[in-house]
Amino acid sequence: MEAETYYIPANYTDAGKLFGLFEIRNAIEAVLVGLPVLAFCAFCLPLEPTWKIIVSLFLLVPVVGFALIGLKDDSLTRYLHTWWTWRRKRRVMTYRGEVNEHEFERTYLRRRRDRRQ
Repeated sequence: MEAETYYIPANYTDAGKLFGLFEIRNAIEAVLVGLPVLAFCAFCLPLEPTWKIIVSLFLLVPVVGFALIGLKDDSLTRYLHTWWTWRRKRRVMTYRGEVNEHEFERTYLRRRRDRRQ
C-alpha cells in the first residue's frame, strides 16, 4: 500500500488574518484603541484642520501599530489578562533547605491570610 503525498500550500498560516499579517483580534483591538485617540484629536485640539491631521497621524500610527502587532505574539487584552493573572497569583519563594521559625510573620503572608478570612 502506497502512502499518499499531500502538499501544504505556502499560505496555509494566513488563514484568519487580515492581509496575511495581522490577526483579526488584533485589528479589532487596534480600532478600539485608535477611536478614542482619533476622537480626542478631532474634537479637542484647537488647531487648523491640516495640523489636526498631522497631530492625529503622529499619535495614531504608533498606537494603532502597537495594537496591531501586540506583545509577545499575543493581543493586548490577552497579554494584559495573562499579566494580571500572574500578578495576582505570584508567590515569593523563600525555602532554601531549612525552615525559618519566623517565616510566617512576614507581612505579605499575613495579608494573604487576612484576605482568606
